[in-house]
Amino acid sequence: MAKTIRWGIVGCGDVTERKSGPGFQKSRNSALVAVMRRDAAKAADYAKRHGVASWYSDADKLISDPQVDAVYVATPPGQHELYAMKALAVGKPCYVEKPFTRNAPEAERIVAAFAQKKVPLFVAYYRRGLPRFLKAREIVQSGQIGTLAALNYRYADGQSLSARKDNLPWRLVAEQSGAGIFLDLASHALDIIDFMVGPLSNATGHAANIAGTHAVEDVVALKFSMQSGGIGAASWCFASAVKEDIIEITGTHGRIVLSVFGNEPVQLHTRDGVQTFDLPNPDPIQGPLIQTIVNDLNGEGKCESTGVTALRTQQIMDAALVSYYGGREDGFWRRPWPGAPKL
Repeated sequence: MAKTIRWGIVGCGDVTERKSGPGFQKSRNSALVAVMRRDAAKAADYAKRHGVASWYSDADKLISDPQVDAVYVATPPGQHELYAMKALAVGKPCYVEKPFTRNAPEAERIVAAFAQKKVPLFVAYYRRGLPRFLKAREIVQSGQIGTLAALNYRYADGQSLSARKDNLPWRLVAEQSGAGIFLDLASHALDIIDFMVGPLSNATGHAANIAGTHAVEDVVALKFSMQSGGIGAASWCFASAVKEDIIEITGTHGRIVLSVFGNEPVQLHTRDGVQTFDLPNPDPIQGPLIQTIVNDLNGEGKCESTGVTALRTQQIMDAALVSYYGGREDGFWRRPWPGAPKL
């Protein structure tokens, strides 16, 4: 008989309000029993509003709480390795918010440590559980669009244009985020591409800073190969007044068109015309993935977003950013970067 997995959240900030927190409460055989935030008043307020029994301002106390079976790390990426390893030290499964880490070496250490002790490790690439992307993968795997030949992704918004040098969010501070907004948003795109078409390889990229409002990159271009032998290209521009978000997966018999962050129908283009599949995102949006994690922990299925799959995405992003930062293997956030503008 399945047991109730009792969750504790380290870092009950904005992402946990709607996207993830309610998912632990609404999933079968799951309960949210404790939350933590360094600001004690905010932790208490969160617990009160969401009906959570316990709250802490000390992460160690939550992680060691015997009422907590599994730990969700929802801090900025700069603290992911620290808290994941603390959960591992007491033998508790860990669900880490995305992006997984600041760079691939941090991710590699976490994955290796959890594998050595045989403790489950999951990462919050929740699009792997959404109906839109499950449908796109089903189309790819069914052969309806033939052999994959090309994949193109384009994303643009103006977040860098509106950034203030004297008040940067953590997503634009490399020590906390690992890079710019690219790491936060491109991680979603690259992970779901991996999910739909399989692991990517031969990745090379280039990054630059155009807006000049911060030190991290705001334009990135990437090239890669697919398992089919087809090739792919992706670009991100966070210094654009015009928004864009589109994936085109082209095969020898057709094409799939969809966005990463939208909610519009998936399009299937073939010689016979265009089919659309209207598959709205659920609420809470992380709910389906959280359910697969709970099922996995109960031996009732397998979650497809693990430390191993997330590491692949981390490695692809490092390949795109390596020249901008003059390497990604070290604590690059503590030294000057070749690509950074003079502020």
